Amino acid sequence: MLNQDTKRKIDTARQILVGKVPDPKAQVEQITTALIYKFMDDMDKEAQELGGKSSFFTKGYEKYAWTKLIDQKLSGQDRLNLYVEAINTLSQNPYLPQLFRDIFKDAFLPYRDPATLNLFLKKINGFTYDHSEDLGDAFEYLLSILGSQGEAGQFRTPRHIIDFIVSIIDPQKGETILDPACGTAGFLISSYKHILRQNHNKPLTPDEKKKLMENLVGYDISPDMVRLSLVNMYLHDFSEPKIYEYDTLTSEDKWEETFNMIMTNPPFMTPKGGIRPHKRFSVRANRSEVLFVDYILEHLRNGGRAGIIVPEGIIFKSDAAYKALRKLLLEDGLLAVISLPAGVFNPYSGVKTSILIFDGMLSKRTKEILFLKIQNDGFDLGAQRREIEKNDLPSALEIIKKYKNAIKCGEDFKINEDETHIAHLVSKDKIADSCDYNLTGDRYNEIENFANAKWPIIELEEVCKIEKGTSITKAIITEGDIPVIAGGQQPAYYHNKNNREGQTITISASGAYAGFVNFFNTPIFASDCTTIKSNNESKILTKFIFLYLKGKQREIYKLQKGVGQPHVYGKDLAKIKIPLPPLKVQKEIVEQIEVKQKAIEAAKAVIENLEKERRYFGQSLGKMKNVERVELGEVCTFEYGKALKEINRKGGEYPVYGSNGIIGFHNEHIVEGPFIIIGRKGTAGAVVYSEKSGFPIDTTFYVRLRDQKLDSIYLKFLYLLMQTLNLGKVNTQSSVPGLNRNDAYKIEIPFPSIEIQKQLVSEMEEYERIIEINKKLIVIMEQKIADVLNEI
Repeated sequence: MLNQDTKRKIDTARQILVGKVPDPKAQVEQITTALIYKFMDDMDKEAQELGGKSSFFTKGYEKYAWTKLIDQKLSGQDRLNLYVEAINTLSQNPYLPQLFRDIFKDAFLPYRDPATLNLFLKKINGFTYDHSEDLGDAFEYLLSILGSQGEAGQFRTPRHIIDFIVSIIDPQKGETILDPACGTAGFLISSYKHILRQNHNKPLTPDEKKKLMENLVGYDISPDMVRLSLVNMYLHDFSEPKIYEYDTLTSEDKWEETFNMIMTNPPFMTPKGGIRPHKRFSVRANRSEVLFVDYILEHLRNGGRAGIIVPEGIIFKSDAAYKALRKLLLEDGLLAVISLPAGVFNPYSGVKTSILIFDGMLSKRTKEILFLKIQNDGFDLGAQRREIEKNDLPSALEIIKKYKNAIKCGEDFKINEDETHIAHLVSKDKIADSCDYNLTGDRYNEIENFANAKWPIIELEEVCKIEKGTSITKAIITEGDIPVIAGGQQPAYYHNKNNREGQTITISASGAYAGFVNFFNTPIFASDCTTIKSNNESKILTKFIFLYLKGKQREIYKLQKGVGQPHVYGKDLAKIKIPLPPLKVQKEIVEQIEVKQKAIEAAKAVIENLEKERRYFGQSLGKMKNVERVELGEVCTFEYGKALKEINRKGGEYPVYGSNGIIGFHNEHIVEGPFIIIGRKGTAGAVVYSEKSGFPIDTTFYVRLRDQKLDSIYLKFLYLLMQTLNLGKVNTQSSVPGLNRNDAYKIEIPFPSIEIQKQLVSEMEEYERIIEINKKLIVIMEQKIADVLNEI
C-alpha cells in the first residue's frame, strides 16, 4: 500500500524537475529511469548482504553504481557527466536483463544543470525498498500522473474499479488472461495479486508461479505504454513480462490466440474516418469501442469470462453496428451490465461508462441479465475524487457473486428488498423484443421501480394541462418583449402578446432540439412546442414536474420520431409516468434543487465576469506605457508546422494542433512544450498555448523565442499578448486568406522586465485558477441535483 511519505517524495521529485522538464510524461520518464537505476543498485547490495555477488553493476560497469554516483566527493558537474554517461551506457551492459537494457535504450537527460540534478538524485536516494512490491506501489502512483492519455480516449482506470472487475471475474491459477489494451498493466497486476491472495493458505509452487506469470499477457499500440507496463510488471516480480506492442484492431498476427479470460478498459476514441479493421471481425464496424468488444468475444475460449469497460454508446446507440454487437452479446455470453456514474474517470474525463460482464458457461444456464447501477463508488465525482463514505461497489460485488453461485447451483436467485435500488433482473427475451437490444437497465426497470415506489405513480396527463403551441410566422411577429418559444433552447423571436403566463414548462416539438425541456416564470408565446402546466398547484407543483422531467431529459429525447425532421408529440409526453409525493416533500425537493441551481448560476456569473476581465486584461497589455517596445520578429519566429497525412486518434502520445487547437494525436512531436500555436490558414490568427510537447500541422505556425535566454514566463506573457493582436487581419501581401508572418513580425509589442512579466502572468493565472474552481463547483452541484432527482 502506498504510504504518504513515498507519495510526498515523488511529488517533491516532480517539483524539482518542473522548471527544466515541464511535461508530466517526461517527468515520469526521468523519475522512472532514476528509480530503476537505484533499484538495480539496491538489488546488488541485497545480493552481497546475502553472500552473493552483484549482477547489475559488475565486470567493468562498477563505476556506474548508484553508490558511486552519489559520492559526496564528486563535484556537481562530474556527477552530471557520470549520470549522463551511465544512462547512455547501461543499455549496452550485457550483464543486465534484456528488459533493463530496453528501459535504458532511449534514456536521456533533457537538461544540463548540475544543481537541479543534484537535488533530484538526492531526493531519489531517499527511496529505500526491501522488495520490488514497494517500488511497484510507488510506481503505480507515478503512473497516475499520466492523465494526458485521456485526450486520446485512453483513461487510466482507477485502481478500485480494476480490483472490483477482477473480483467479479475471479481469475484462477492455470487460467490464461489477456488485456488487449493494457496501458500500464493494471488489470494484469491486479489479477496476479488476486490469485496469490486466493492461494494464501497454500502458496503457489515455483513452477505454478512461473506458469501464472506466463499466462498473463498484455497488448498495447503505444510503445511508451508497453515500456511502462514492462517496468511496472517487473517491479511486481515478473522477470519476463508478456507485454507486446500490437495493434489489436488492425493486425492479424495474434488473431489465433485465445484466452480463458479478458479484462480491459480499451480506448474510446475513434480517428476521423474510422478504423480500417481486417475482415475477421463478426461485426462490420469502424468504431474502436465496437471492435474491441467484438474482439473480446472472438478471443475468449469456450466458457471464457470477461470484464470490459465501455462508453455509454455501446449500451443504447441505434446505429446498425451497435445493435448487431448487442445482439451478439446477448446470444454469446453476456451475464451482467454494471452502470458506473459519470465522473469515475475524473479528472481526465467525465465520460459515462458501464462494465459488461461475460461468462460463456453461466450465461447459457440463465434466461436473464443482471443489471446493477452504481451511484457511488467511494469517491466524490468532482475533479479531486475525494474519498467519501457512500460506496455501492461492495454491495454490487456481493450481489453478483450470489447471482453467479445461484446459477452454478441451479437455484432461483432473488434480489433482497434492500438491494433493489442498485440491482434488478431482466429477461433476455424482453431485451430481444425491444428490437434494438438496448442495454440501458433503467429502461426495463421502470415498471418495477414504479411498483415499488414509496409514492403513487401517475401519468402526466392525469395532473397536467398539456397543450400544443400556436403556429406563428416570422412575418407577423411584431417587436415586443414576449419571447416566442419554438424549436430551440432560446427564444426564437419576440412578440407583443402572449398565449401562456405564469409558470410554464415547454418541450420543443420539432427540429434539432425536439424534446428539450425548458421552464418559464414569465409570460411567453408558445409556438413550435408543447406546454405543460399543473392542473392543481395544491396537489402537484409545476416546478416539481419540470425538475423531474428535466432529470429525464435523455429519456425524453428518445421519444423523437421521424427521420428527416424529428418530432416529439404531446400524446407521448402525456403517458410519461411521474411520482406524486406529498406537497411538503415536493416543496423540499424544489428548494434543495433551487439552492444548488443558484450556486451554479453564481459560479457561471463568476466565470463570465472573469472571462470578460481576462479579455480587458489582455487588451491592456498591448497599451502598457513606460516599457521598452520591440517588433514581434525581434523576440520570436513563426515556424511552419509539418504536414501529417494521417492523425492517430487512438493511441498517440502527443497532441496534434490545427489552427483551432487539438485535432488529434500522434506518436511523435516536433516541438517541445511549452509553446504557442498560431493559425496560419483556416482560422488564421487564432492563438493556442500548450504546456505539453506536440505536433503543429502545416496550417499553423509554432512560436520559437529568438533569444533562448528569454524566460519561459515571457512565452506565457507573449501568448496573453498575442490573443489581443488580431493577427488574423495581418495579410497585406496576399489575396489568399491566411496569416503573413513577415507582416506579423513588424507589429510592435511591449517588452517589460521579467519581474513585470511574472507579475502579469501570475495575475492572469489567478483568474484562470478561479475560473477552474467555479467550473468544478458547477460539476459538483449538477451531480448533487442529479442525486436529489435519483432519490425521487
